[in-house]
Amino acid sequence: MELAYIPSPSRGVLYLGPIPLRGYAFCIIIGVFVAVWLGNKRWVARGGRSGTVADIAVWAVPFGLVGGRLYHVITDYELYFSDGRDWVDAFKVWEGGLGIWGAIALGAVGAWIGARRRGVPLPAYADAVAPGIAFAQAIGRWGNWFNQELYGRETHVPWALHITSAEGGRVPGYYHPTFLYESLWCVGVGLLVIWADRRFVLGHGRAFALYVAAYCVGRGWIEYMRVDDAHHILGLRLNDWTALAVFLLAVAYMVVSSKKRPGREAVVERGMPGASSDGTADDVSGGPADGAEDAAEDTGKPEHAGTAEDAGRPEGAGKAPNGGKPEDAAEPENAGSVEDETAESASKKS
Repeated sequence: MELAYIPSPSRGVLYLGPIPLRGYAFCIIIGVFVAVWLGNKRWVARGGRSGTVADIAVWAVPFGLVGGRLYHVITDYELYFSDGRDWVDAFKVWEGGLGIWGAIALGAVGAWIGARRRGVPLPAYADAVAPGIAFAQAIGRWGNWFNQELYGRETHVPWALHITSAEGGRVPGYYHPTFLYESLWCVGVGLLVIWADRRFVLGHGRAFALYVAAYCVGRGWIEYMRVDDAHHILGLRLNDWTALAVFLLAVAYMVVSSKKRPGREAVVERGMPGASSDGTADDVSGGPADGAEDAAEDTGKPEHAGTAEDAGRPEGAGKAPNGGKPEDAAEPENAGSVEDETAESASKKS
């Protein structure tokens, strides 16, 4: 008898009257809300408007769901289109089956459309939402727990997952909880991106690329532990090869981007001021800040310096006050004529 293990839920759906409340769907929805909430905070900290992340997410989330489902159906087509299978099941998203690779790829297309409509640079938006996406994946993986799916090899460790369902070819027993491993890994990835973004001031999509690369590292070893059916190429599961390819692309992007566009974007949304001075949204792109070029032009000039024509004149020897004529400016204020001064002096002597 096992003294400790992770129990599986007896069922993954509850009914509120005729309305089904599915644990898998709730995990996805909560994850989306967390990603948008955190993304909005990071976007505002970088100088963007509150609400922009949610507006773009209206495009990104539906595209991501479609992309995730398409990837799953294409890579596991035999579950829906082989003999004895019902192709209609391919549309039953609530039963599980969303490929993160397709979700990110097509979700990026939706985000690009939304970003263009808002006049927002997509790389800056991706950097803002990157850790939130990692946390959303961590929450979403618990949907697999509700469905009793995507577990690893059989084991007797104290944290083993107890599978009780025999549907879909499952064999009840104790298995590695790969859903939990990936959930914890995604939390670590999100924290890593937040730390690295503050420490190295990542910009131009490099925070998002770091999230992708770090996730792929964890997905590689977690995928290796899974025992559900999957296509294999040269002894490795298809998702392992995908993780390797995406990891290399993400690392290459970080290297090339850091050389071509170092630093971070000065302005992330039109009509908004520059970033704050706390390091989270400053312009550190290496170029002068707004107005710095004008200040540099004035550095060599004395304050209130006149024109070249006045350069040889003593200070204050410009035009006469009140717009008077030049010849009037040479006379002292309230000065009399020379003749008057001579006559007054002579009268005193006499």
